[in-house]
Amino acid sequence: MSLKRKLRENELTIGSWLTIGHPSVVEIMGSAGFEWLVIDMEHTSIDLAMAQVLITTIQANAMKALVRVSKNEEVIIKKVLDMGADGIVVPMVKSEAEALEAIGYAKYPPVGKRGVGLYRAQKYGIGFDEYKRWVDEELVIIAQIEHIEAVENIEEIITTEGIDGVIIGPYDLSGSMGAPGEYYREDVKAAIQRVLDKCKEHEMPSGFHVIESDPTNFIERAREGCTFLAYSLDFFFLGDSARAGVKAIKEELGT
Repeated sequence: MSLKRKLRENELTIGSWLTIGHPSVVEIMGSAGFEWLVIDMEHTSIDLAMAQVLITTIQANAMKALVRVSKNEEVIIKKVLDMGADGIVVPMVKSEAEALEAIGYAKYPPVGKRGVGLYRAQKYGIGFDEYKRWVDEELVIIAQIEHIEAVENIEEIITTEGIDGVIIGPYDLSGSMGAPGEYYREDVKAAIQRVLDKCKEHEMPSGFHVIESDPTNFIERAREGCTFLAYSLDFFFLGDSARAGVKAIKEELGT
């Protein structure tokens, strides 16, 4: 599966989020049929060594491995790509200039300014030419829209050549509007809708991280036209199932 092609053609792709740094979690989630998983290095304890294990395990389970890097910064982007990640999710992209920075860190000259290293992605030195072509043809760069400034500048971000899609981070977006986590407030919903409308206008894949493990909201987002959709995350799948089961047991048995 070419994720880049599906994004270019605005086809629905279903992924999820990894926060627990263990390959068994990847294998379990792989059995669900996800097309891609995002390794979260921004808000978790997952370090570079574990990220490489997770990238390898994701790819071995026929999924694309994306990494949400800790920030829009040269070294972390270069490292995860040299480890063999299929793409990056860049947090807090708020302008065209910041989108261009991310592209520059991810791509080799003359397009970007990424330094050349020979590691896993380049087959430890014997596949650099092949990898250069892959970067041009298949590397995925997703800008995370999670600040009201990004909403105000959304048109310039999504028309930046080299950005393959955007994904809305509802928690931080609502936080930038003074109401962390209140992403169902009318003003936050209006900001989200502006992003979705502009993406539709420019035929740019719009994404959303649907936090809830109940699939209802995911289905609603897909019907609204979102095509790059992350369905919940590992600890919500685990926690929600466990809490619902124990609650049902206690209610049934009166304990």
